[in-house]
Amino acid sequence: MKTSALKLVSLNEALFSVKAFAAAMAALYIAFSMGLPRPFWAMATAYIVSGPLSGAVRSKAVFRVAGTVLGCAGAIALVPALADSPELLTLALGLWVAVCLFISLLDRTPRSYLFMLAGYTIGLIGFPAVTDPSTIFDTGLARVEEILIGILCATVVHSVVFPQSVGPALLGRLDATLRDAERWTREALSRERAPEGAANAQERQKLARDITELRVMATHLPYDTSEVRWMTRAVRAMQDRMAYLLPLTAGIEDRLDALRGQLPAEVSALLADLDRWVGGDDEEGGAERLRAEIARLSPAIGADTGWKEATLLNLLTRLRSLVDIHQDCRDLRAHIREGKSSLPERLDPLTRRRSRDVFHLDAGMALWSGFAALLGIAVVCAFWIATGWSSGSAAAMMTAVFCCFFASLDDPAPGIRLFLVFTLLSVPLAAFYLLVVLPSFDSFPMLVLGLAPTFLLLGVFVARPATMGKAMALLMGVVGSLSLLDLGTGDFASFLNSNVAQVVGIATALLVTQLCRSVGAAWSARRLLRAGWSEIAAMTAARSGIPVGSFENRMLDRVGLLSSRLALAGPQQDLAAADAVNDLRVGLNVAELQRARRALGGPAAPHVARLLGAVGQHFRGLSSRRLGTPPAEVLPMMDAALSNLSAEPRSAERDRAVIALAGLRRALFPHLTFAAPESSSESLRESVTA
Repeated sequence: MKTSALKLVSLNEALFSVKAFAAAMAALYIAFSMGLPRPFWAMATAYIVSGPLSGAVRSKAVFRVAGTVLGCAGAIALVPALADSPELLTLALGLWVAVCLFISLLDRTPRSYLFMLAGYTIGLIGFPAVTDPSTIFDTGLARVEEILIGILCATVVHSVVFPQSVGPALLGRLDATLRDAERWTREALSRERAPEGAANAQERQKLARDITELRVMATHLPYDTSEVRWMTRAVRAMQDRMAYLLPLTAGIEDRLDALRGQLPAEVSALLADLDRWVGGDDEEGGAERLRAEIARLSPAIGADTGWKEATLLNLLTRLRSLVDIHQDCRDLRAHIREGKSSLPERLDPLTRRRSRDVFHLDAGMALWSGFAALLGIAVVCAFWIATGWSSGSAAAMMTAVFCCFFASLDDPAPGIRLFLVFTLLSVPLAAFYLLVVLPSFDSFPMLVLGLAPTFLLLGVFVARPATMGKAMALLMGVVGSLSLLDLGTGDFASFLNSNVAQVVGIATALLVTQLCRSVGAAWSARRLLRAGWSEIAAMTAARSGIPVGSFENRMLDRVGLLSSRLALAGPQQDLAAADAVNDLRVGLNVAELQRARRALGGPAAPHVARLLGAVGQHFRGLSSRRLGTPPAEVLPMMDAALSNLSAEPRSAERDRAVIALAGLRRALFPHLTFAAPESSSESLRESVTA
């Protein structure tokens, strides 16, 4: 197996390995030339920074440089001030790491590297100075120089030598995701899809996950080397439009299920035309013709409007939105393909609509992760100070680094354990380089030749997703062991002591993580669901306008995050019934009702307000772990709201409220038929019993 893996080295893997090794050797050479005490820090940093996409390397490098400088400044400020009290100094350094980690986990863009680097850089600089604070400035300057050399060398090499741009990879993923969305749309419109089940749910979750991953990739686009970087606004606008396809198509599927067998023949013909148009039958003026036909078929709201008419209007409105979004995506993609930085007047507003808070953020888990890092650092520092261990600073450094590296995972323990195992396996190889290779070569070219076989081979496996973790752990184990030594005074005893410290630091991070930070996939899935329910409950009570795009994007991100966790959680009774896509639809309809309610007059507004209050109470109960179906009194409230809305004077706000009300009813009570208001409660009881 290993032999076949070595024979099948791809060009991209070989190119990445050579580029990463070249950057590392350039950094090592410059560090040696400058006489820096621990030049292998520069080499290690070059490997940490290296990545397959040049734009991602550059975007992260900017924030890594800033974070390194900030961490150094923090060390220089704290160490002299607390030099007389090692206990307080180590506590202050641990608090700095914890606070920086907390802030970094609240940002899922490359900006998070700034605070993460600021966190563990203070550990790399500050902990060695605890026993000798007089050297803090020299140590800090040397570490910053070594780290910055590694960052700059990796950035330059990956940007200049056969750069692999983010742009083409991003556009390829964008096109594939759009094709998946179009295929799902056609399945919904043709009404030949399979019944709702696991396969359909997985398809939705995959689309949500793909859109979230595209957003993360797009954050690197302004730093890219390709021409696509000039189209960043258009790419983000296209992603924003695609984000609406998930709840929109799910809603259309639901409305077609509700109206199955009751659709007018003209609406069925419209669905067939729309199916052909989405499939690529892009005739001249096709979108305008479809919009006109949808407008013609849309039923008017009147005093006798019932749930069937409201649901049909909801369906046709969703179909109009579907046409708009697909046409916008096609037009935006065409302009991106043509490289036009300016867009037509119709599309330009889409590029200026920036949604904030597009990612789900968990402040509670971020705070708990910071606490776990502080606890791990406190434990290892207490042992270090109590025993007077000469290499205790290295153990504290490793604890800080590994508590930060894997903090974004639900369970960081497996990743830390992997590094611990391969750090132990790397000790003989590191000893070979320290005791045999380095003393044997008296010139830098010979040193490069001695390092090349090991690091070029490991670089190939780092480039492979399946082996990246193990290869990187082994590589960093070797380079990390050499980085902990001052090569001018290094010997076997100091090497052994520093490696024991490295293992103790990683093991401490592992134990603390297992005790107080590791959570299961099912626990995280429930937390994500409760976060969505809490946000919906807050929306029902909102007094100000709900920002367009914020809730939609966060919920879409939660759907994507849930997909992998539900797969890992296995069969769980409460999770099996959860549907985050349906929660997204509920939230969208609540937001629309809130926006319309403020513009409504007459008797309808109080009825809508009471309904929103009841819905909010239901979702507050869900978020408080009181699972259950919506209370029976919600349905009569919906009937009353529809009757009063239908009696309102005709207006765009009234129609939007009716459409949202029909969507909310279907999302909360999907098994109900179009019963008359007086029989709604009985229908509800029958559906709940069933």
